[in-house]
Amino acid sequence: MRRRPVKESLREYGRGIAGGLLFSLPLLYTMEVWWAGFISQPGNLLVYFVATFVLLLGYNRYGGFRRDVDWSEVFTDSVEELGLGLLVSAGVLWLIGRIQWGSSLQEIVGMVVVEAGSVAIGVSVGTAQLGAGGDDEEGTEDEEDSRRLEAADHVPAQVVIAFCGAVLFAANVAPTEEILMIAVETTPWRLLGLALVSLLLGGLILFQIDFTQAHRFTRQSLPWDVVAGTFVTYAVALVASALVLWFFGGFDGNAPPVCVAQVVVLGLAGTLGASAGRLLIQS
Repeated sequence: MRRRPVKESLREYGRGIAGGLLFSLPLLYTMEVWWAGFISQPGNLLVYFVATFVLLLGYNRYGGFRRDVDWSEVFTDSVEELGLGLLVSAGVLWLIGRIQWGSSLQEIVGMVVVEAGSVAIGVSVGTAQLGAGGDDEEGTEDEEDSRRLEAADHVPAQVVIAFCGAVLFAANVAPTEEILMIAVETTPWRLLGLALVSLLLGGLILFQIDFTQAHRFTRQSLPWDVVAGTFVTYAVALVASALVLWFFGGFDGNAPPVCVAQVVVLGLAGTLGASAGRLLIQS
């Protein structure tokens, strides 16, 4: 395992904190997320915590800025990012008055853990993507480009990063009551239209409109690659949306058709994350 200079580590922590706030500040200011922390059962919080850590492992292994590291360094980076996520969440919640002396331990732990998931993913992305790059990195630019081109053919890696992007985007709106309201009031034909628009949007971003870095991280040598890539991206977005909704209690007390409608509604945000977000967090 390589030892990083203290100065370099502090710079990475600074970029990570900036990225965590950049991607998760809307959630830190959202009342529904605070309530999700209040009412979440300890088992659900543990599942959410472990799932977040697995996502961090996947992103740091396949999309992080040190792609040549071994699993022990990936594990260490993920632990540090999760720790920063917890500290930043607790600090911001205290500063905005959500954590007070009279707050119960269950409320504090619930709010901090729920908020820390998105913050930690933002820390990971920020650490990887917000750096300017040093002289050593510039010297290996061609080699890095070559590795990224190979990444387009690494389908599991792209699926993991697409899932990270979908969770990051979907989690910003999933806790709001508007998702349920739209799902209840929207007709089936409009929901079908929303699904088709999501599919079209994902396909255009990944394969047609020359979105930044799309040529590096998508395989498009055959027409089948475009079709498969578009549907897989939308499937990843739907799965991520369903999991995020489940965690925030979006399915509680609702009939299956309403649950499916919520997934389709949130799937638009998830698709943006799995396509545009996926490209941006690897750029």
